[in-house]
Amino acid sequence: MRSAWVIALFLCLLPAGLVPAARAADTRLTVEVLSADTKKPVDRASVVIVFRHGLGVNLKKVRTNWETKTNQEGRVTIPAIPRGEVQIQVIAANFQTFGGIYQTTDAEQTISIKINRPQAQYSEDDSLNKKK
Repeated sequence: MRSAWVIALFLCLLPAGLVPAARAADTRLTVEVLSADTKKPVDRASVVIVFRHGLGVNLKKVRTNWETKTNQEGRVTIPAIPRGEVQIQVIAANFQTFGGIYQTTDAEQTISIKINRPQAQYSEDDSLNKKK
Protein backbone atom coordinates (compact mmCIF):
# COMPACT_ATOMS: atom_id res chain seq x y z
CA MET A 1 0.00 0.00 0.00
CA ARG A 2 2.81 2.35 0.90
CA SER A 3 4.57 1.72 -2.45
CA ALA A 4 1.39 2.72 -4.31
CA TRP A 5 1.40 6.05 -2.46
CA VAL A 6 5.07 6.60 -3.29
CA ILE A 7 4.45 5.92 -6.98
CA ALA A 8 1.38 8.22 -7.02
CA LEU A 9 3.34 10.99 -5.29
CA PHE A 10 6.26 10.57 -7.70
CA LEU A 11 3.96 10.81 -10.73
CA CYS A 12 2.30 13.94 -9.34
CA LEU A 13 5.61 15.65 -8.72
CA LEU A 14 7.16 14.63 -12.05
CA PRO A 15 7.45 17.69 -14.29
CA ALA A 16 5.18 17.59 -17.32
CA GLY A 17 8.16 18.03 -19.64
CA LEU A 18 9.68 14.73 -18.57
CA VAL A 19 6.61 12.63 -19.36
CA PRO A 20 7.09 11.09 -22.80
CA ALA A 21 4.58 12.28 -25.37
CA ALA A 22 2.14 9.76 -26.77
CA ARG A 23 3.13 8.48 -30.20
CA ALA A 24 1.16 10.09 -32.99
CA ALA A 25 -0.80 7.92 -35.38
CA ASP A 26 1.28 6.32 -38.11
CA THR A 27 0.94 6.63 -41.88
CA ARG A 28 1.74 3.95 -44.42
CA LEU A 29 3.50 6.13 -46.99
CA THR A 30 3.94 5.19 -50.64
CA VAL A 31 6.11 7.33 -52.92
CA GLU A 32 5.56 6.92 -56.66
CA VAL A 33 8.26 8.29 -58.99
CA LEU A 34 7.29 9.00 -62.62
CA SER A 35 9.05 10.57 -65.58
CA ALA A 36 7.53 14.01 -66.19
CA ASP A 37 7.64 13.72 -69.98
CA THR A 38 6.59 10.07 -70.53
CA LYS A 39 4.57 9.51 -67.30
CA LYS A 40 6.28 6.08 -67.03
CA PRO A 41 7.60 4.73 -63.69
CA VAL A 42 11.25 5.33 -62.86
CA ASP A 43 12.76 2.17 -61.38
CA ARG A 44 15.87 2.06 -59.16
CA ALA A 45 15.52 5.75 -58.22
CA SER A 46 17.03 6.53 -54.82
CA VAL A 47 14.41 7.89 -52.42
CA VAL A 48 15.40 9.56 -49.15
CA ILE A 49 12.56 10.27 -46.71
CA VAL A 50 13.27 12.33 -43.60
CA PHE A 51 10.63 12.93 -40.92
CA ARG A 52 10.93 16.62 -40.04
CA HIS A 53 8.45 17.19 -37.21
CA GLY A 54 4.98 16.44 -35.93
CA LEU A 55 2.95 16.56 -32.76
CA GLY A 56 3.36 14.02 -29.98
CA VAL A 57 6.34 12.12 -31.37
CA ASN A 58 8.99 10.72 -29.04
CA LEU A 59 11.91 10.68 -31.51
CA LYS A 60 13.98 8.27 -29.42
CA LYS A 61 11.60 5.43 -30.29
CA VAL A 62 10.58 6.38 -33.85
CA ARG A 63 12.68 5.78 -36.94
CA THR A 64 12.98 9.20 -38.55
CA ASN A 65 14.68 8.60 -41.91
CA TRP A 66 14.72 6.03 -44.69
CA GLU A 67 16.95 5.54 -47.73
CA THR A 68 15.66 3.09 -50.32
CA LYS A 69 15.16 2.52 -54.06
CA THR A 70 12.01 2.30 -56.14
CA ASN A 71 10.86 -1.02 -57.61
CA GLN A 72 10.02 -1.68 -61.29
CA GLU A 73 6.68 0.10 -60.85
CA GLY A 74 8.53 3.20 -59.61
CA ARG A 75 7.16 2.77 -56.08
CA VAL A 76 8.54 2.53 -52.58
CA THR A 77 6.42 1.94 -49.47
CA ILE A 78 7.35 2.86 -45.91
CA PRO A 79 5.21 0.72 -43.59
CA ALA A 80 5.04 3.07 -40.60
CA ILE A 81 5.96 6.73 -40.47
CA PRO A 82 4.61 9.24 -37.93
CA ARG A 83 2.06 11.72 -39.25
CA GLY A 84 3.55 15.13 -39.75
CA GLU A 85 5.98 16.83 -42.09
CA VAL A 86 8.37 14.79 -44.25
CA GLN A 87 11.08 15.83 -46.67
CA ILE A 88 11.46 13.64 -49.76
CA GLN A 89 14.47 13.64 -52.08
CA VAL A 90 14.62 11.61 -55.30
CA ILE A 91 17.85 10.92 -57.20
CA ALA A 92 17.77 8.93 -60.46
CA ALA A 93 20.21 8.41 -63.32
CA ASN A 94 19.47 10.65 -66.33
CA PHE A 95 17.00 12.79 -64.33
CA GLN A 96 17.21 16.02 -62.35
CA THR A 97 17.40 15.63 -58.58
CA PHE A 98 14.09 16.42 -56.88
CA GLY A 99 13.34 17.55 -53.34
CA GLY A 100 10.14 18.61 -51.63
CA ILE A 101 8.33 18.84 -48.30
CA TYR A 102 4.99 17.08 -47.78
CA GLN A 103 2.43 16.58 -45.00
CA THR A 104 1.36 13.06 -44.00
CA THR A 105 -2.18 13.21 -42.65
CA ASP A 106 -3.95 9.95 -43.56
CA ALA A 107 -3.56 6.33 -42.43
CA GLU A 108 -2.45 5.41 -45.98
CA GLN A 109 -1.03 8.07 -48.25
CA THR A 110 0.52 8.06 -51.73
CA ILE A 111 2.71 10.88 -52.95
CA SER A 112 3.30 11.00 -56.70
CA ILE A 113 6.49 12.75 -57.82
CA LYS A 114 7.25 13.60 -61.44
CA ILE A 115 10.94 14.15 -62.21
CA ASN A 116 12.37 15.91 -65.27
CA ARG A 117 15.15 15.05 -67.66
CA PRO A 118 18.21 17.32 -67.44
CA GLN A 119 18.06 20.55 -69.41
CA ALA A 120 20.50 21.30 -72.21
CA GLN A 121 23.73 22.94 -71.10
CA TYR A 122 24.51 26.46 -72.26
CA SER A 123 27.82 28.24 -72.19
CA GLU A 124 28.49 31.86 -73.15
CA ASP A 125 31.93 30.90 -74.40
CA ASP A 126 30.40 28.56 -77.00
CA SER A 127 28.10 31.31 -78.33
CA LEU A 128 31.03 33.75 -78.64
CA ASN A 129 33.14 31.22 -80.53
CA LYS A 130 30.35 30.56 -83.04
CA LYS A 131 30.05 34.28 -83.96
CA LYS A 132 33.69 34.50 -85.13
